[in-house]
Amino acid sequence: MSGLMNPTATATGHGRFTVVPARHPWRWVAGTAVAAVVILLVISALTNPRFGWDKVSLYFRDVAIVNGIGITLFLTVVCMALGVGLGVVLAVMQLSANPVVKASASAYVTIFRGTPVLVQLLFWFNLSALYPEITFGIPGVSLDANQLITPLAAAILGLGLNEAAYMSEIVRAGIQSIEQGQSEAAGALGMSRIQTLTRVVLPQAMRVIIPPTGNEFIGMLKTTSLVSVLAVPELLYSAQIIYSKNLQVVPLLLVASIWYIIITTVFSIGQGYLERRFSRGTSRTVPPTPVERLRKFFRVHSPLATGKGNAS
Repeated sequence: MSGLMNPTATATGHGRFTVVPARHPWRWVAGTAVAAVVILLVISALTNPRFGWDKVSLYFRDVAIVNGIGITLFLTVVCMALGVGLGVVLAVMQLSANPVVKASASAYVTIFRGTPVLVQLLFWFNLSALYPEITFGIPGVSLDANQLITPLAAAILGLGLNEAAYMSEIVRAGIQSIEQGQSEAAGALGMSRIQTLTRVVLPQAMRVIIPPTGNEFIGMLKTTSLVSVLAVPELLYSAQIIYSKNLQVVPLLLVASIWYIIITTVFSIGQGYLERRFSRGTSRTVPPTPVERLRKFFRVHSPLATGKGNAS
């Protein structure tokens, strides 16, 4: 009686079998078609003199562009820090048993998520029209709103407070993903609600919070381009200032776009490693690193002899 054999294998004699890899001809057809289109687009862009690649190379490391990148990164980090910090507070408020606290947090999220961020930026920039003097309710304190709300301050307020509304929903979803038994067990051990939140719930919720937060960070990096309407010299506004003088609109927009792609790619790689860090212990396999993905993509597989048949 002959032994069992893989139905996908073919006999080669002497009881040996060679694994025949599955054929996917349509994958090759689709891949070839997509590659052809991409190659044609690249050739068209490189050979079109109107793109002004020489000007792109000239202004790629311009001092104004580099300074604009610094301001873009500064706004991204500060606004995300403000958004994450306030978002955690708002998420806890929304989960509060106090109806007033819960309703206040929900109203904040509704207002800031329901209005365009550009409108909010313009609102903060023109705050002095509503409050020429800011007192914070403290007698004897009077600050000139025109001096206090600079374009950079308006950008931080507009982007940071808007981001807090979105981060509160992300954090709330992460907290609610943790089983209630975790909090009950912490309470049984005598831990306070704050200790339970900071030591038990949030550390476990991070694996749910990190991926969308990384996306929000990258989104914030690109959203900073909106502050160009406030004349904040970030990356896009710096490019606009240059092409308003030399009329090289397309090359300067390409310079800004390439820098945005470079920065977002770097942060995307960092996000991947961060997700990998918080995925340990929660799944059998962790997400592959970018290096591992490249190795897998370029890996060459060869058919191997995998088994022997038995004859009786």
